Amino acid sequence: MSNVLKNFEPNDVFKYFEEISQIPRGSGNEKAISDYMVRFAKEHNLEVIQDKAYNIIIKKPGTKGYENAPTVIIQGHMDMVCEKNKGTEHDFEKDPIKLRIVDDMIYATGTTLGADNGIAMAYAMAILASKDIPHPPIEVLMTTEEETGMGGAMALDASHIKGRMLINIDSEEEGKLLVSCSGGVRTTQKLPITWEDVNPNRVAYTISIRGLKGGHSGMEIDKGRGNSNKIMGRILNDISSEFDFDIKEINGGSKMNAIPREADAVILLNPEDLSKLEARIEEWNAALKNELRTADPSVAVHITKFDGEIKKVFSKETKEKAIASLVLIPNGIQTMSMDIEGLVESSTNLGVVETQDNMIIFQSAVRSSVKTLKYNILNQAKMVAKVLGAELEADSDYPEWQYNPDSKLRTIFENVYKEKYGKNPEIVAIHAGVECGLFSEKMEGLDMISFGPDMADVHTPDEHISISSIKRTYEYLLDVLKAIK
Repeated sequence: MSNVLKNFEPNDVFKYFEEISQIPRGSGNEKAISDYMVRFAKEHNLEVIQDKAYNIIIKKPGTKGYENAPTVIIQGHMDMVCEKNKGTEHDFEKDPIKLRIVDDMIYATGTTLGADNGIAMAYAMAILASKDIPHPPIEVLMTTEEETGMGGAMALDASHIKGRMLINIDSEEEGKLLVSCSGGVRTTQKLPITWEDVNPNRVAYTISIRGLKGGHSGMEIDKGRGNSNKIMGRILNDISSEFDFDIKEINGGSKMNAIPREADAVILLNPEDLSKLEARIEEWNAALKNELRTADPSVAVHITKFDGEIKKVFSKETKEKAIASLVLIPNGIQTMSMDIEGLVESSTNLGVVETQDNMIIFQSAVRSSVKTLKYNILNQAKMVAKVLGAELEADSDYPEWQYNPDSKLRTIFENVYKEKYGKNPEIVAIHAGVECGLFSEKMEGLDMISFGPDMADVHTPDEHISISSIKRTYEYLLDVLKAIK
C-alpha cells in the first residue's frame, strides 16, 4: 500500500484518497471501486445500496442534536478519465495510480490523477467514518460513468434518495460556488440530394476555410470565435448572386459539440468566372479579418484547383437548399442570463456538415439552462428543416439545472464562507452539462450546489490538486454541514 500522503491533514481524507488511487476505475470499469465502497460501508455499520449500474448510496444518521435536521446528499462520481503520456507504461485495468508530491500539489506519474472525482469520495468517506464531526443525516451518492455520458446518473433509481439538499463535490476552483448548468439536445438535419450530370465545360475548385481556433461549444461559445460552417454559408450565398456554379460537396467540422474550425466546398464554375471568384474571396478575407480581428485573427479563405474525379453535382434546387441551410440553421448565443452576469443562457452550434451519398447532414448541439428556451431553439431548427424539405432528428436530450434565486443551501454556503474568510464566494454557472441537471429532473424540489478544491489540467497526465486547498475546502464543508439544522 502506498503511503505518499500519510503526513498530510486531514489524515482521513488523504488516507482514503490514497486508497482510492490504488483501485483502477476508468469509466465503464467501476465494479472494483464500487465494491470497495460497499465493504467500507459495511465495516462502519452503515446502510448501503449498490445498484445494477454500480452506483453507491450510503446512509448515515444525523449526529446528536441533528437527528431532525434536513437530510443532505453528498455527491460525486467514482470513475476517472484514463490518459497517459506517450512512453508511460501503465495498465489502467490493473495498475494503481502512482502518486507524487510537487510543492503543494499532488500529481500522478505520467497519467491522469483521478482527483476528478476521487476527492469527492475521500471527503464523503472521511465524514462517514467520523465519530466526532457534527452533521445532519447524510446520504452519500457516488455515480458511475460520469465522464462518458453520465450513465450512472441516468440509471439511478431516485426513490432510494430522501434528501432534498445536494452538495456536488465536482468543481475545480476553491471559492467558487456553481449554481446552474445548461441542458442540451442534439439535432441532425438530413437534406436529400438530387444529383445531376457534370457540365464538362466547368472547372472544379475547392473553397477552404482555415485558421479558426474553434473550441468547446459550451465553454467557448461566448468568445466570438468564427464558425467555419456558417462562414461557408455566407460565402456561397454571396457568390451565388454574382455568377452561376455547381456544388459537388460541402463538408465542415468533426464534432457537433465543438465550434468547427475548418470547412471545404468543392464547386464547379465556368473558366471565365474564376477571376470573379478570386476577387470575391479576397473581399471575404478582408471582411473576415476585420470581423474576427480579436477572436480569430488567423482566419483565411483559400481557393485551390480540385483535381479529383467528379461524376455528379447537386441539382440547382439541392444547391439552393444546402446554402439556405448553412445560412438559416440557428447558431451561436441566443440569450444571455439576467440572473448571472456574463452567463450564456442558451446557444446552439452548427458543428458538423457532411455530404453523404444521398443526403447532406447538418448536426448541431443546442444548450440552455432554461428548458423552454432549449425547445424554442429546437423548434426553430424544425421549422428551417420543414421549409427546406429536410428531415430533422433530435436525440441525446438531457436536462438543465436552472438557477434557483431562492436556494437555502446557497445562502448557507455563502454565509459560512463569509464568516470564515471575511468575503463573499463567487457565484458561477457553466454553459455545459453536469450531473446536477439529471438529478434536478429525477428529484423534484432538489436544492443543489457544486463546489470543490483547486485542481488543474484535469483529464490530462498533468492533472494536479492542491494539498492546502483540499484541507481548506474540507473544513469549509464541515462548517456548512454544522450549519444545517
